[in-house]
Parts: sequence; structure tokens; C-alpha cells
Amino acid sequence: MTTPTPSDLDARAEAFAEQLFGAALGTAELTITWFGRALGLYDALRGADALSAPEVAARAGVDARYAREWLEHQAVAGILTVDDPAAEPDERRYTLPEAHAAVLLDEEHPFYSGALADIAPVIARSLDLVADAFRTGAGVPYAAYGFHGMQAGFTRPMFANSLVTEWVPALPDVQARLDAGEALRIVDIGCGEGWLGIYLAEAYPNVTVDAFDLDDTSVALARKHAADRGVADRVRVEVRDVSEPSFDGRYDLAIACEVIHDLADPVGALTAVRRMTADGGAVLIIDEKAAESFSPSGDPIERMLYGFSILHCLPAGRDAETSAATGTVMRPDVFERYAREAGFSSVEVLDVDHPMFRFYRPRA
Repeated sequence: MTTPTPSDLDARAEAFAEQLFGAALGTAELTITWFGRALGLYDALRGADALSAPEVAARAGVDARYAREWLEHQAVAGILTVDDPAAEPDERRYTLPEAHAAVLLDEEHPFYSGALADIAPVIARSLDLVADAFRTGAGVPYAAYGFHGMQAGFTRPMFANSLVTEWVPALPDVQARLDAGEALRIVDIGCGEGWLGIYLAEAYPNVTVDAFDLDDTSVALARKHAADRGVADRVRVEVRDVSEPSFDGRYDLAIACEVIHDLADPVGALTAVRRMTADGGAVLIIDEKAAESFSPSGDPIERMLYGFSILHCLPAGRDAETSAATGTVMRPDVFERYAREAGFSSVEVLDVDHPMFRFYRPRA
């Protein structure tokens, strides 16, 4: 092995220092984006003529000096435009481009990413808890994170734009029954804020959806969303454990999106799913598109998955007396092993092109 020269070591050190600086910059800018959403600053700017700092402050109900600093930062970061950079600070006028507004604020837009800014408060609430989990090997309760809003914000635009146009059609037998107007019984396992079931009910007026989750806050919000969208009569949301025998053979389609890797007992959950669809129903499991095998220097998706795993999914999944401790980076062979242990005879990876998700169809 060749020993690096001092100049080589300095070059590597400089490159790594630049990498850390980039990470710090991204962390700061994402956190400041959260302030813009939480304080209504983007809402104050959207659709308006160019506004000064005092005008934005008045619209949003915040202090003008803080608003000015925030506006200047957003212009420096390339999020806002400014009419005359040479004007006096309180006379500069700022505009939020509509393309940026859609990404930040429109929860059904295909490129909506505003919920990613919620990483900042999630980390703030849970940082010490995760550090303690590292020391003890214990878990962190899901409710301690306040994660449901970010998770719903991440998946909702995908449900709104792809669920009934790409994902369900990947199950041609199910799609044929839906197109024929059959009154299918669907279960959404780990429903979060309920958007998957809501979009299915809106697209197919004859289906009924039972949406189950163990998080009280998520269930309450899912019920509100279903009522607001006028489908509460066909999207029934409850705090329930899907392993109850009363669900056996009840459903024509079971869906679990971003759930299995979070569970302490994924095999038990998949066993329950198999029983729920025992009379010929279909199963669709949507989970993270981790690489098929571990490799250092992974792509941005793999890096993001490990980040979420360390900060949330692994600690939350270990909040049980015994746990599979899967984490976010659930590779295809791990899922297939879980499915076979649950009694499924095969697992098909569906031909759905998606940057973040892999689509599994376990068959009994």
C-alpha cells in the first residue's frame, strides 16, 4: 500500500472539509426554509407584487428586522428574487417565483418538497433521545418525534399524482376489477394521515377503505382529512392492530406504504397481511428503494435513506421488547426473507419506475 504524501493528505482533508461545509450550509438553509413555512413568510409573498421587508412583516405578523434578514438570506440563497439589490435595506422589494412557491407550498404538486424542511424540528425534538438510544440500544417512541406531518407531506404528492395512474395499474387483476366498478374492500396498513385511502376513494366511488394506524395523532388527522374531502363514509380510520383475527380474509387489496421497515415485527405484520387477503386478495407493499447490496460512497438516495434510518426509522423500530431492527435501508433480499417467513410463496418486484420506492407483490 502506498503511503499518502503530506500534500495528498492535505488535498483529501480540504475536500472533506468542503463536504462538511456543504452539509452545514444545507442544514442551515433547510432550517431557515422551515421558518418561512411555519411563520407564513412564503404565504405572504406568494402571488403578490414585489414586497419590501416591512410589507412582508406586516402581512405575516412578524418583526420587520427579522423579516429583512430572512428575505436577504432567501435572495442570497436563490429562493427569492430582488428588484433592486442596491436599494436601501427596507426599500428592496422581493418576489417568490411561482415555481418555487409550488415546490414549497403545494402539497399535491408532483415536485412538492416543502415537508423536507420539517427535518429541522424533528431532529430538534429527538436528538437527545436518539443519542441515548445509541448508548443503551433502546428505541425511541414514534410519538416522541412528531414525524407524522413530514411523512404525510413526503408521500402525499406521490399518492396524488401516481397512485391511481401508475401504482395500482401495476396490479392488472386489481385494476380490471376497479375499472369494472366492483365494490372492492381495501385496507391501508400504517395509514399515517390517511391520504392513500382518500385518493383511492376519490378515484373509485365503489371502494371502501379501512385505514389503520397505531398513532393517535395520525388517526385523528386522517379522519379530519377524510371528512374534509367528503369520503369519510368510505374511508374508515381507526387505531387498530392488524394482527387481530377478525380481519382474516376480509380484504380484496392490502397496501402498506413505507411501513414494513419501521416495524419491530415485520414478519408478524406480513403474516397478518397474508391472512387478511386469504380469499384471493392482492397485496402491494411499497417501501424504500435501497440498493440491492451495501456499497461505500453511495448515491444521494442511499445517503438519504441512511440519514432517515439513524435519525428515525431504526430507533422507532426498536421501541419494543424485541425487534427485527430493520431500519430504513431494507434491501430486497431482506424483504423477501420476511415475506417468505410470513408464509408467502413468492415475491414479485413490480415494474414501476420510481426514484425512491420499490414495489413488491407478495403472493401466497
